[in-house]
Amino acid sequence: MAMPAFVRPLPGAPGNEPDCRKVNEILGHMGDKWTVLVIATLTVQPRRFNELKRLIGGISQQMLTRTLKGLERDGLVTRKVYPTVPPQVEYALTDLGHSLAVPLIQVGTWVLDHMSEIDAHRASYDEGARRPLR
Repeated sequence: MAMPAFVRPLPGAPGNEPDCRKVNEILGHMGDKWTVLVIATLTVQPRRFNELKRLIGGISQQMLTRTLKGLERDGLVTRKVYPTVPPQVEYALTDLGHSLAVPLIQVGTWVLDHMSEIDAHRASYDEGARRPLR
């Protein structure tokens, strides 16, 4: 199968290339389930911390804080503090964050489109794994 024209080939030893290590680091962060859920939730509109926590569900306060700080550090999210008592903090995607949301949503859509096929393959694999070796 030929590679699409937009796919750049990796160098000969991707594990040893500084750029590839950087890509792996960033992809590891971007592929984290909490990062994906935060970005997807912020795609619609800016949200306050507790609203994000409620909408995402299952995420601890500590993990949400850590995820938002990482996204802010990478320039994907902005944090705006309103001078109220108590202070209100709102998080929003930057243009860079919105540009990442597009492929993340495409991957999520791909998963939904192929979930039944993936489930069938998993069931077949698991059934084969239970058979005794001959």
